[in-house]
Amino acid sequence: MQVLVRDNNVDQALKALKRKLQREGVFREMKRRRSYEKPSEKRVREKAEAIRRMRKLARKEAQREGLIPGPKPKVRPDGRSMAPRPA
Repeated sequence: MQVLVRDNNVDQALKALKRKLQREGVFREMKRRRSYEKPSEKRVREKAEAIRRMRKLARKEAQREGLIPGPKPKVRPDGRSMAPRPA
């Protein structure tokens, strides 16, 4: 994994690195490996993760097809929308 440091801005590069590690699941993996996990516990955890992924996929697909409404747009405390501005 590689992160470029621009204009000697190490803080910004560190933030980008942490974001990449989070996205890859490195922190979750480190936490999981801190202690031994019995094979039966591992099976239960992996099955629960698979169920969670499938439910998320089904929910997104239903939103795309219009069967259920999509997520509500987030609003800042000052009342403005956090939606990206059109280009």
